[in-house]
Amino acid sequence: MLSMTRTLFVALLITAQATIVLAAAPPIKIGALFAVTGPASFLGEPERNTAQMVVDEINQSGGIKGRMLLLITYDTQGDATRAVQAATRLIKEDKVVAIIGPSTTGDTMAIIPLVEKSQIPLISCAAGIKITEPVKPWVFKTAQNDSLAVAKIYEHLVKRKITKISILTVSDSFGSSGREQLKNQAAKYGIQILSDDTYGPKDTDMTPQLTKIRTNQSQALICWGTNPGPALIARNAKQLGLKLPLYMSHGVSSKKFIDLAGDAAEGIILPSGRVLVADILPNSDKQKKSLLSYVKDYQKHYKAEGDHFGGHAWDAVMLLKSAISKSGENPASIRGQLEKTKNFYGIGGIFNYSPADHSGLGKDAFVLVEVKGKDWKLVP
Repeated sequence: MLSMTRTLFVALLITAQATIVLAAAPPIKIGALFAVTGPASFLGEPERNTAQMVVDEINQSGGIKGRMLLLITYDTQGDATRAVQAATRLIKEDKVVAIIGPSTTGDTMAIIPLVEKSQIPLISCAAGIKITEPVKPWVFKTAQNDSLAVAKIYEHLVKRKITKISILTVSDSFGSSGREQLKNQAAKYGIQILSDDTYGPKDTDMTPQLTKIRTNQSQALICWGTNPGPALIARNAKQLGLKLPLYMSHGVSSKKFIDLAGDAAEGIILPSGRVLVADILPNSDKQKKSLLSYVKDYQKHYKAEGDHFGGHAWDAVMLLKSAISKSGENPASIRGQLEKTKNFYGIGGIFNYSPADHSGLGKDAFVLVEVKGKDWKLVP
């Protein structure tokens, strides 16, 4: 009897000690860089909100093998210098095992040398193709490549027998990357660019550029940028009575664009992730279940619609969760596991990373959507 009591006591003591050790285990630190304020806040705010929401839910479910996640977020304000300063702090002071974000291509390109040198995995939420092409060992991304967005638009132009276009792109990293892709792919689709013009990120009137376009033989206009510029272009075009079909980039695929452009948004077409039209996707769509779950979850927490941009952060956190669950929290192990990711059903698409592809998405990650009745509709 005494032996049994002693055995029970030892077992309880071991259990108690294990519980204390588990409770005392430090959290796994993940860094996040988002443009929560500033001109790109329509990207960064839903990304920040989504990332924190997902981390909280992971922790409420017991964390990763009993370890809690600690999300350390800094606001870059869409400024490359701030992004570098914040990334340096995350790596050197906060000692994070990985970083998600930044929100913009420019901020991402600015911190790539730092994360590569420090050997900390980065999962960017920005779209520029140069982020992952050529492949950089420690850099991945969740936003669909702008090259895929251009192909989606050009295919639709061909379908409509449109061969002569004008392009109007913002003079920042995102716009420059889009402009390069628009020019590089045009000949492949038999498209002639009659006007190639730009506007500044802080410009408030694009009437001069649009007036020039009105006098040429263009059959459509493609605008490449992020809010508020594209919304201003839509309004300027309506004021000028420009009747050309107007296409936008995936850089404005959120309800915010419709709010900013108002009635001028009607009829505009752009490529987007499926989350904007999750409720009207066919039931056979492999992403529909996770998309609807995300939209509902975001609405519950923030009383707003989960969007294309927040989805990039959802994918980044969940990709890290999967990698850490399988390989542990060592940055090199996380990087290696990310590179092995196959058939990950995310918000932005179905991800398949490899040593030769750190973007992980194909053209099917995009659908074309059109603004109708101040809402998004699928383009057949």
